[in-house]
Amino acid sequence: MLAVASSGTLLGIHAHAVQVEVNTGEVGEAKTFLVGLPDTAVKESVNRVWSALHNSGFRAPATKTTINLAPGDLRKEGPLFDLPMALAVLAATGQLQPESLKPYLIAGELSLSGGTRPVAGGLALALLARQQGKAGVLLPSATAEEAALVDKVPVHAVSSLDEAVRFLNGERFLPRLDPASSPFRRPPELKHAIDFSEVKGQHALRRAVEVAVAGGHNLLMVGSPGSGKSMIAKRIPTIMPEPTLDEYLELLAIQSAAGVSLAPENRCFQRPFRAPHHTISDVGLLGGGTIPGPGEISLAHNGVLFMDELPEFKRSTLEVLRQPLEDGEVSISRSAGKITLPCAFMLVAAMNPCPCGYLGDSKRECRCTVPQIQRYRARISGPLLDRIDLHVEAPSLPLTEMQNSTPGETSAILRERIVQARAKQAKRFTDSKTKQTPCNARMSHSEIRKHCAIDQAQAELLSQAMEQLSLSARAYDRILKVARTIADLAGTENIEAPHLLEAIQYRSLDRALFY
Repeated sequence: MLAVASSGTLLGIHAHAVQVEVNTGEVGEAKTFLVGLPDTAVKESVNRVWSALHNSGFRAPATKTTINLAPGDLRKEGPLFDLPMALAVLAATGQLQPESLKPYLIAGELSLSGGTRPVAGGLALALLARQQGKAGVLLPSATAEEAALVDKVPVHAVSSLDEAVRFLNGERFLPRLDPASSPFRRPPELKHAIDFSEVKGQHALRRAVEVAVAGGHNLLMVGSPGSGKSMIAKRIPTIMPEPTLDEYLELLAIQSAAGVSLAPENRCFQRPFRAPHHTISDVGLLGGGTIPGPGEISLAHNGVLFMDELPEFKRSTLEVLRQPLEDGEVSISRSAGKITLPCAFMLVAAMNPCPCGYLGDSKRECRCTVPQIQRYRARISGPLLDRIDLHVEAPSLPLTEMQNSTPGETSAILRERIVQARAKQAKRFTDSKTKQTPCNARMSHSEIRKHCAIDQAQAELLSQAMEQLSLSARAYDRILKVARTIADLAGTENIEAPHLLEAIQYRSLDRALFY
């Protein structure tokens, strides 16, 4: 007897339809054959499914059985086919009505006892079910929580194989999960959280961070060890505007596809903050694998990618950032296929001015030789530096500044100004054709000409800066973008000379440090 269950497999962050076909009662030796390009995890599903069937009180086929995962030319990976495979086996052996499987898209891993375990890609599977017009989705409880964020498709959480069978047979009612009550929708807990008011001094750096976050610009902080670079970077998420629902669904789909298990306290409506170690590989940062999956830059989509000790990263690893920083997406080609992953992140990088870290420090003497300093700085190429909008010095703090008990502006105050500036940008780019977050850093060349117009005096001022600092054409555009953001923070409609001057001084390290 033949039975079919609908499921899906992940390719990148998107789910592709898979039909789990089970045929029992075939002539031949009582063995089970699994076909359809399964990987090792999928091949092991047969053993898990057979044990789960026995321990749940059902019987496994006693005849030759063929299980096909269609289409046959699409490679399948992961344990998410356990549940649909078990249900299709039950339907093929007459223990479940085959028609009851048709309305649902089903996925989930099974334990040997018959309980369900969460799988990656719940959100993508729910989107696939909505696209196919399915009546609902059956998923393990933890996976169903994220899938419930997708509207117009009922999501049911099943805790075991037995519960799924009784639901499909009409013997048990499983309520549809309410999207509004999903733990992923709650705002982040700000109680006892880190705050910008804890940062002592560093007023110029704080201002640069505010400008960078307001426009979604990339930021490089250069300073001695202990000057507060990492401390400030870790507080950037506290001043970022709350993501829209579409942005949050997109980043949650990436995390789900990557198999990132979010702890309950982290399942909240916030932007990601990723801080990979400098030993990370190119694939770990960019994404990839036999079946391509998201890397750190995609996991930081709509959020922050913090790269501490930037020159310590491998040169090849840094160079793969160039195209994603420019386009906001990355294309990965493997034998299993080609995928394009979103990665519109804000890069925040930190580095020392020299290998020992104390070049220009007023307290400690630098012991590095000139060739050592040149080799250290040469690890960051000019094209990569060009793609970083703001370069800011983080000087070491004097003792009097550190002992100052007067708190600085809180994250809430900074965030309020940033939200207002982002609101102006969202209104400005309402008709923009870009699919990415509407912010000044993502402006196209035509949008720069339209929204970053400057008068003759400002043009001459910018030309002088370009000549003196030997800046590239890309740096020219980025100065205008930053000036537009500064004007938005100031609440002015047009870019004025002070805004342009401030934007230019954020590029002054180009020559001082790297040329």
